[in-house]
Amino acid sequence: MKIGLVGYGTGGQHFHAPFIAAAEGVELSGIVARAPETVAKVRADFPDVAIHPSLSAMIAAGGIDAVTITTPPQTRRALVLEAIAAGLHVIADKPFAPDAQGARDLDLAAKSKGVILGVYQNRRLDSDMQTLRKLIDDGSLGRIWRIHSRMDFDDPATLEPGPTGGLLRDLGSHLVDQMLWLLGPVRTVDAQLDQIDMAEGPTNASFTITLRHDSGVHSHVSASKVNHLDIRELRAYGEKGSYVAHSSDVQAQAIFAGKRPVQDPAGWGYEPEANWGVLRTAAGEARVPAEQGRYHDYYAAFARAVRDGGRPPVTAEDGTRVLEVLDAAQLSAAEGRSVEI
Repeated sequence: MKIGLVGYGTGGQHFHAPFIAAAEGVELSGIVARAPETVAKVRADFPDVAIHPSLSAMIAAGGIDAVTITTPPQTRRALVLEAIAAGLHVIADKPFAPDAQGARDLDLAAKSKGVILGVYQNRRLDSDMQTLRKLIDDGSLGRIWRIHSRMDFDDPATLEPGPTGGLLRDLGSHLVDQMLWLLGPVRTVDAQLDQIDMAEGPTNASFTITLRHDSGVHSHVSASKVNHLDIRELRAYGEKGSYVAHSSDVQAQAIFAGKRPVQDPAGWGYEPEANWGVLRTAAGEARVPAEQGRYHDYYAAFARAVRDGGRPPVTAEDGTRVLEVLDAAQLSAAEGRSVEI
């Protein structure tokens, strides 16, 4: 699958291009970049990849099967629709629409054109999430009662400002998607948002959300970027025991340190042993070896879907369900009540 990348900011440079380059059955065939400093970064990182000034120019040049849209959220809708109209398969960064109705509109446009629209929810492929999924699937915890997921970053500079930005749509997109992936559809949402004043307007800078799933399980997700905390924690409770893990966001840290998955495919993405989670059951305590985290598997799976006409790793319907929860969370916080999906 020949793919073009639209946008080469932090997302495009660090969370897409290196994993496209490492994915089986995928070739990075073009990058859209305009600012001189961005063009210089592309040339340094991928000297043999064509650079285009716009999506329109990349489409006109031909030679691509799909595009990833990873520009700022307010620009994504128009670019996704342009790519769909050109008959290209599309991967849209999260959140891939301003709200659930906008997501449904994009899904309908893709289906009408007969192309695949996927959402880049790469954090299903985190090492800690893959490890927890394995414990759930193999019955180590028995019937799951509840999961707590906490992602606090001391990173105020990356908080998207203003009423249409905020942390809920940023990290909230990931944390909610992970819980839907692990535990299934959500019935009700209770949320609290913590706001700060920024030049662009009020901005939610931290949140807590309680999700009651159709299965009867409940999950609790929270995040912050302005409270001088840097903690990633997973806690799962089930009828057989519990599992607690504190991880280091190992793939992101490796990328920012200049490492790339293509350099060491077999050793990439494992949380170090010091961060292995602990499973506690009637048999005692056991440290659980971390599963491998492989964001590039997302792209390999998307390529297979394009080739075979199958289901992409994260569908537009999946993305819509996440946005339904985020829309409900905003309403819950604003009105101080539980909101049904």
